[in-house]
Amino acid sequence: MTETVVALVVNELVQLIVHESNLLKGVHQEVVDIKDELESIQSFLKDVDKGDLHAGVKIWVKQVREAAYHIEDVIDEYVLHMAQRRHQQSFLAFLNKIGRLLKYIQPRHDIATKIQDIKISVREIKERSERYGFSSSAQGSSNNAANVAWHDPRVGALFIEEDEVVGIESTRDELVSWLVGEASKRSVMSVVGMGGIGKTTLAKKVYENESVKGHFDCRVWITVSQSYNVQKILMSMIDQIYQAKETALEQIDTTDEITLITQLRKFLQQKRYVVVFDDVWKTEFWEIVKHALPFNDRGSRIIITTRSDLIASFCKESFSDHVHKLQPLSQDKAWELFCKKAFWSEFQGCCPKELVKMSMDIVRKCEGLPLAIVAIGGLLSTKEKVPLEWKKLHDSLNSELECNPHLTSITKILSLSYHDLPCYLKSCFLYFGNLPEDYSITGPRLLRLWVAEGFIREKKGKPLEDVAQEYLKELIHRNLVQGLFSELDYEILRKYRIHDLLREIILSKAGELNLSQVLEVGDTTFDGRS
Repeated sequence: MTETVVALVVNELVQLIVHESNLLKGVHQEVVDIKDELESIQSFLKDVDKGDLHAGVKIWVKQVREAAYHIEDVIDEYVLHMAQRRHQQSFLAFLNKIGRLLKYIQPRHDIATKIQDIKISVREIKERSERYGFSSSAQGSSNNAANVAWHDPRVGALFIEEDEVVGIESTRDELVSWLVGEASKRSVMSVVGMGGIGKTTLAKKVYENESVKGHFDCRVWITVSQSYNVQKILMSMIDQIYQAKETALEQIDTTDEITLITQLRKFLQQKRYVVVFDDVWKTEFWEIVKHALPFNDRGSRIIITTRSDLIASFCKESFSDHVHKLQPLSQDKAWELFCKKAFWSEFQGCCPKELVKMSMDIVRKCEGLPLAIVAIGGLLSTKEKVPLEWKKLHDSLNSELECNPHLTSITKILSLSYHDLPCYLKSCFLYFGNLPEDYSITGPRLLRLWVAEGFIREKKGKPLEDVAQEYLKELIHRNLVQGLFSELDYEILRKYRIHDLLREIILSKAGELNLSQVLEVGDTTFDGRS
């Protein structure tokens, strides 16, 4: 996110240098120096802006962000001053020439002083990063260490007991029927939905179904994730296939992709196989690995889980391929799952009357997201079953999501979608934190606000609002933004909103976005900086 802010400021500086070079005069070189320093900082931020940072780098990044905002404010002040000066010249001509000159010199001197101060500040920030060893490689090592210490909370989805499954029974049975159906050409089923909605749980329950186990000659489960190695994945597929058949693995002393793909194709050509690729983030993955899965006519099946509609569509290459959009739990199923988790050890799994209203509010906050319902319900199962304890959690849910060990898995899993965003989309997504809870905004208004904030990058031959429309569509396809249908025209998406828990993640990153727009909603006026 900070890299986005710096990129916007660098772009403004370039435009300022190009269009105002004759007027900058004494401060021209200072502005050029600031631009050069920020560009070198920007290259580092592209790496560190992708995940969790250690405390020292967080402070440094915060300083860079604040410096960037300061520069932006000074640029705006300078541009406004020059516009006022030109305006005065066009009306007053040469009248009061000396008085105007004095009025011009003082603001220009103030701005020049501020620019020089900024130049010193930016250089100090850069020197501080070098002094404390904040480099891309160092941060990469830090992230690797963090990855070792952090156990992926999604692992739990692979080991949910059958009696804990709620709300996906009909979908599970539907997918099982598809898997064991009549023999046909190899086909693909993409299961798509936002993070935490239960894609992995559903795929695992289908994969472990006894009918499925007996139907296929070989089964393979691969967890892909954001960082993957194609060679290791191909090797893992080979290992699982041979181990399942207790066949001696042929000696493979190469990690060459073509050799591994050829080996897999050779073995699978005459087999009825099922392969699950869980948690796919990039189309490039499928573009490579699909060649290892031959189009035989034995009823082979492939299941792909992903958070992206675009990836799901990309994997649909024939009429026999399908996309299943996984929906949030209904209110009834969400309540059933919550009670199972919150009251599993007492009250026979039922909610006491005095806790019903507060529990309903908490479940409503989860908006049918199984990940959140299970985590929050599990936390409440450890607390005393009295209204005061329930109210404490309800009122402090924002802070609990950030620091409570029982709930941080929610934030970490949902944040993966945020960290996967390209930098130009992060500011647009975070802007939803400027809207009230449960508020939906019309598309045209949202796009204009993005443009006004400077979030939209110019594309040759395209109006800014058309580019903004592309950004919005990409956020929708990533299942980060929900499109709401118009009551009058069900073919057109009119309003947009985000999941409440995604909004909590945005608010935890509020300091990363400098919102200047003041929005009016009904009788309420609110400022994104408040």
